[in-house]
Order: sequence, then C-alpha cells, then structure tokens
Amino acid sequence: MIRRVVRFLDERSGGAPFIRKSLRYVFPDHWSFLLGEVALYSFVVLVLSGIYLTLFFEPSLVQVHYHGPYVPLQGREMSEAYKSAVDISYQVKAGLLIRQTHHWAADVFVAAIVLHLLRIFFTGAFRKPRDLTYYVGVTMLGLALLEGYLGYSMVDDLLSGMGLAIGYGVVMSIPFVGANLAQLIWGDPYPGRHEFESRMYAFHVLLLPLLIATLIALHLVLVAARHHTQFRRSRETERRVVGIPTFPGYVPRTFGVMFAVFAVLFLLGGLVQINPIWEWGPYHLSQATNGAQPDWYLGWLIGALRLMPNFDVTIGNYTLVPNAFWGGAAFPMVVFLVLYLWPSLERRLTSDYAFHNLLNRPRDTPWRTAIGVAFFTWVFMVFVAGASDRLFVLFAVSYSGQIWAYRVLVWVLPAVALVLTKRICDELVRSEDVERERRAAEAEAQALA
Repeated sequence: MIRRVVRFLDERSGGAPFIRKSLRYVFPDHWSFLLGEVALYSFVVLVLSGIYLTLFFEPSLVQVHYHGPYVPLQGREMSEAYKSAVDISYQVKAGLLIRQTHHWAADVFVAAIVLHLLRIFFTGAFRKPRDLTYYVGVTMLGLALLEGYLGYSMVDDLLSGMGLAIGYGVVMSIPFVGANLAQLIWGDPYPGRHEFESRMYAFHVLLLPLLIATLIALHLVLVAARHHTQFRRSRETERRVVGIPTFPGYVPRTFGVMFAVFAVLFLLGGLVQINPIWEWGPYHLSQATNGAQPDWYLGWLIGALRLMPNFDVTIGNYTLVPNAFWGGAAFPMVVFLVLYLWPSLERRLTSDYAFHNLLNRPRDTPWRTAIGVAFFTWVFMVFVAGASDRLFVLFAVSYSGQIWAYRVLVWVLPAVALVLTKRICDELVRSEDVERERRAAEAEAQALA
C-alpha cells in the first residue's frame, strides 16, 4: 500500500529525485550546530504561545478599574492592556503557564542566537560564500531584540512603562530627526496617543514575526544551498562534505532537540516565575522604582546609558546631541556596525577571497580570536554595568562608585583580554607544533632503528 501511494504521488508530482536528494543531504555531527536549532524551536514556541495569548490580550490604553481575583489591585485604575494581562495570569485557563513560557522562550531565543553568532564568528563560518547567511543572522538578532522590547512593553505595567519612557528619550535624542521620529511613532509627547499601543501590538504580533520567520526561512535556504561548514578532522576537506544523512541520522536527533526545547521551556514557564506584572503594578507617569531591570538582552543598552558621562554637544543655547544618544543609540549602532563590517574587513586585511567550507579552530586565527574576545568583553562589561542598581539595592554597594569603576574597566579589561587571548592562542599553536615535531622525531628514530 505504501509503495502504491508513493508511486501515485511521484507519478503526479515528480518529487522522487528531490526527496532522494533531501534524504541524502548530510548534516555536521557537532553539538555547537544545535544552537541554531534551539533558536528555531524557541521561535516555534514563541509563535504558538503568542497565538494563544492574542486571544485574550486587549491592546488598549483606555483606563478602567480592576475588580478581579488579585486583591492588592482591587479598585486600582489601570489600562485595559494591563488588566487583560493580569486576567490572563489569574483567570484564563493555563494563562500564566503560557504567558511565562512565552517570556522564557523569548529569552532563550535571543540567547541561542547570540551563542550561535559567537560560534559563527570564532570559527570563521562567516567567510565566503556564507557571508550573506551571516548578515541574515545579524539582522535577525536586531529584529529579535526589537521584538522582545515591544513584547514586554505592551503590558503597560510599571516596568514596561519605564522602559518605554527610556526608549522615548533615546529616540528624541537622535540629532535632527529625533523629534519627528518620536512624533511619528508615539503620535504625541510621551506616553503618546492610545493608537501607540495598537501600533506596538501590530508590530509585535504580525509584522516583526513575519520578518523574523522570513529571515529564518532565507537562512535555512542559504544553509541548504551552500551546505554546512564543518570542522577539519580526518576525512573533511574543502570539497568533501562529511556528516550524518537526513534520515535515519538527523531527523530523530532534531526531533529530540525540538521536544527537549519544548519541555524545558514549558518547565520554566510552569516552575520559574518571570515578569510578575501584578507586583509591579500599573504604569503611571509619576511613579518609578529602584532596582527595576528589563529582560537580560536589553541590559547592555541600560548599562551604556548609565556609563555615559554627562556630555551634551551644544551650540549656543541649542543642544545638538543630547546625552542619551551616546549610550542609547550610538553604542548599539557601533556594535551592529562592527558585526556587519567584520567579514569584509577581515577579507581585506587577510587578502583571503577564497571559498571556505572548513572551519577554523579559534587558536588557529589568533588575531581574530583576540579581537573577538576583546570586543565581547567590551560589550559584556557594559552589560554588567546595567545591573549596578541591583547591586546597590541588594548589597548596598555604592552606585556612583560602581559607575566610575565600570568606566575604567570597560576600557582596561578588553585590552587585557586582547593581549591574553593572543598569547594563549600563540602558545597553544606553538605547543602543538612542538608535539608534532616530537612525534616526527620519534617516528624517524623508530624507522632508523
């Protein structure tokens, strides 16, 4: 029966050659390649859980009074958006589980992309002919950050309202076009018109997911077209692709990864509390809180805003470049500009325009590895500075003292990391050369004997 069905479909679709080729496609057998799959399956959970949440969320800033089961908020004035989010957590069946799973999936999605990007960078997987695939991945990271920011901002709780206020200040600080851009996005001075909530909602649940899904599809097509990169071991060459076939090797493994990702995300959503909006309360312009933190992937932007000294570019009585621009807009633009330009910069500096299917070990390219570690250390120290208020609240560590220390460390530690990483890579390569020469001498001695 199965043969008849397969023959019937093949005679009418001519798909047998394509299916045969797909089943013979080989995948690399290395754990680091699973990071991309973790990101993919986290996005699947994001989409499925997000569809469920859209059935109950009300994207409106119209003010209402709360009369639900959560007693501390009884009678409080709040927006319909915040009220619907609280109702999802307390009254919708499995609402809290799905909402927290959705939030954890967003965190894991961005983390998997970042780790995957680090693997791509340090192994040289961005080189020709896969530089376009790399650019797609970097763009996906930027859209994922924006998608996450809009996601937790829609709820209109105290934390998200403060985040939007910071975002409004950053947009306003952009020279020449900032005020017009803020007017276009918010419609009015912050907090803007009610339509702004609907715009955020449309971008978060429709436009950005479609863009990210399109980039994921394009990324997968490019990977399949150029095949995966692979580490040099025994049989791998620039012309020969070695790995496990689609079936029966890869398909069971990827399904295992998928179900493992689903299980971990739902366990986190059910057992580990995240973003308890009922504790923050609804957002009001006159309220703020110490020690408030956004999701982890925005910590580097908060740290940049905190580290920047009080410096404005002024001409007479006119402020040309406000202080918020440097940390909130210039810093992330520099980071992404470096990520986008690195493949072409390395290609020009090394005069390497060849096709590459084999990956580098980080030690084999000491300068790339050293610069990458230094750059990552620079961004990571800014990220750590974003938690300075938490250290102040929890351990009473001087906030101003932390800021001054980070302002020094953010430049000193990357330089130290650059020198140490270069030295370690050189020593590792030298030790391998010494070991190789020793083995060659022993083999020669045994041959003479």
